[in-house]
Amino acid sequence: MSDVEKVKKLRKATGAGFKDCNLAIIESNGDLDKALEILRVKGISKASKKMTREAKEGVVAISGDEKKTSIIEVNCETDFVAKNNDFINFVKELSELNNQNNSNLEKLKKTQMKNGISVDDNLVALIAKIGEKITIGKTKTISYSSSINYQYLHTIVKDNLAKLAVVVSLETSDNSEIVKTFGKQLSMHIAASNPLALDSSSIDKEILDKEQELVTEELKNSGKPEDIVKKISLGKMNKFKEENALLTQAWVMEPKKKVQDVLKELAINDLKIKEFSRIKIGE
Repeated sequence: MSDVEKVKKLRKATGAGFKDCNLAIIESNGDLDKALEILRVKGISKASKKMTREAKEGVVAISGDEKKTSIIEVNCETDFVAKNNDFINFVKELSELNNQNNSNLEKLKKTQMKNGISVDDNLVALIAKIGEKITIGKTKTISYSSSINYQYLHTIVKDNLAKLAVVVSLETSDNSEIVKTFGKQLSMHIAASNPLALDSSSIDKEILDKEQELVTEELKNSGKPEDIVKKISLGKMNKFKEENALLTQAWVMEPKKKVQDVLKELAINDLKIKEFSRIKIGE
């Protein structure tokens, strides 16, 4: 095999540029295995230099079906790269693997992709090739035997890739069009209203503590009596919980109603919101 053919083969296997492949062939004295290792080490070196930079662009991908659905966020530095075919193809395959691995990030990184190379090594190679920091962000898999999952993608980049993705799981034995319509509308509501939890008691304590700090700071120099300050503080915190818990949020389709009111009006006894996940790039 000539050196030119070796360079072509190396480029096909790694996606590296002609110059890098040619130098690797020269450095390895024509040994393809050694050349592959040289490029891998160079790729790790290039990638590590880029990992200090910020990556706030990217895409969120959804994979799976109505019984088991997974979301994965993949970040890059620019929107231009988020639309790059190499990046898109990587994320699409990664999304399917994420669903297979139930959003277990450690297992996912070790999983082999179609080219026989691990996700981790493919990620390093992609960073070296594209020249931007690329990271795997939030992941979530929702799967219940008694539930149906509904999804919504906002600002679609391509196919199952978007800037914002929602999955919501509804538990019920009713498979009517009414439930399906509610599932679709609820996923859109979650996209727009960004609830922190299903109900107020499930909101993360750290978030509540931080909000309480902000409220206390706001009222500190109000000059009002302490008992009045306590009442105002309690009112503000209750309002915060109400506005950030899904069940007590104003329903986006009809803001005079709350989500729990709409749920009650459907009059389906066993209908229950089991779980939801919302991931938006940059949040």
